[in-house]
Amino acid sequence: MKRTIEEDLLAWKRDHERRVLLVRGARQVGKTYSIRELGKTFHRFVEVNLEENRDIHVFFRDSLNPIRLCEKLAAYFSTPIVPGETLLFLDEMQACPESLAALRFLHEKMPGLHVVGAGSLLEFALAEIPSLGVGRLSSLFMHPLTFEEFLLAMGEDALLGVVEQADASRPVDEPFHRRLVDLVRSYQLIGGMPAAVRAYAKTRDIQTCFKVLDDLVITLEDDFKKYKQRAPVGRLGEVFRSIVLQAGAKFKFSNVDSVSSVHALKDALRLLVQAGLAHRVVHSHARGIPLGAQVDEKKSKVLLFDIGIHQRLLGLDVPRHLTAGEVELVNRGSLAEVFAGLELIGNQPAHIRPAIHYWHREARGSTAEVDYVIQQGVDIVPLEVKAGTKGQMQSLIRFMNERNLARGIRLSLENFAEYDRIRVIPLYAIRRLVRPGALPGSRGIVC
Repeated sequence: MKRTIEEDLLAWKRDHERRVLLVRGARQVGKTYSIRELGKTFHRFVEVNLEENRDIHVFFRDSLNPIRLCEKLAAYFSTPIVPGETLLFLDEMQACPESLAALRFLHEKMPGLHVVGAGSLLEFALAEIPSLGVGRLSSLFMHPLTFEEFLLAMGEDALLGVVEQADASRPVDEPFHRRLVDLVRSYQLIGGMPAAVRAYAKTRDIQTCFKVLDDLVITLEDDFKKYKQRAPVGRLGEVFRSIVLQAGAKFKFSNVDSVSSVHALKDALRLLVQAGLAHRVVHSHARGIPLGAQVDEKKSKVLLFDIGIHQRLLGLDVPRHLTAGEVELVNRGSLAEVFAGLELIGNQPAHIRPAIHYWHREARGSTAEVDYVIQQGVDIVPLEVKAGTKGQMQSLIRFMNERNLARGIRLSLENFAEYDRIRVIPLYAIRRLVRPGALPGSRGIVC
């Protein structure tokens, strides 16, 4: 499956000023696969799995001299490690913390060698040596497949071109629009985990995909045992599942079904976010830019990292979802909000740690909320998500009036359209909000 991050990996390969690269993201999102694809563009490729090959940990403990280290690895894997010709891939680096220390010397003493690191719990290891990456490391953040990547995996490349050419004056032709809406509904069930998408592309059987997703949930929850030195396994599982139940609303630790203290539950959520399994959507007062400078950390919503796993934990009624009418879709708005949030995250530039915001006002007789607030150039743009093609927009309009904003965006299953100051963008075209120049007058997103 083609991943957009592969373009970033090739750009890194060609960059003469490159640093050692870390590919970061949750387990099973495709990091190893994409790095192996990059390896095919080199004359030689050496993959060092530090979890499987624990006997070679001694190489990193004996000496951090990069030339000597590469000599040992080359002898062990029977492959020459030559700057400019070889890609050295250190996988599951968290299993050998000394390997992280070696990155500094590989960058300083062998700048011509292409070195990539990754690991399913890499963030935890990096947190223990925070000064390691200053001036020496580059990072690319990887996520489950976006809707665009899902279309590519389904062989629906032509639809991407149709969406790129559309706007309010030239909406998508109705047959294509209906097809894209159907694909959005399917994607909301399958999600973007590579194993699930690959299964659907091969079989077109949703039930087969559900079995893959259920196995992934078990694997992820089994992984919580690896966090046990930081938080009890049960507490992590409670917060993990509560994220789904509280989707679309301010996350409240009091709503977590647990006897643990709020402090303990906060630690569990922090670890899930750190591991890439969840994303916080933090409240911003949004009175100016940058949005991140005006946040209230006490107010946040939380998204699970993949919508397919989200719906499996939610227990979504599949036949009803696929045949839902307008009223049912409006009542199922949280799923659309999760979809939109993950699209905003997944389509951000890979070299940026993802961050998104929302706006919420809690006042007696004057409660209002805007699902997401983004920055396009110097403009603040509010986004209201609707699951169907109908629904009120009082909060969106109120926010626009208070901030004296020229426009707002409604994300829904409608076709491209424009009503006064409200621009309608279909859910399947969210990526165009993130990419500079994708929409007329758009200058890209800075969250």
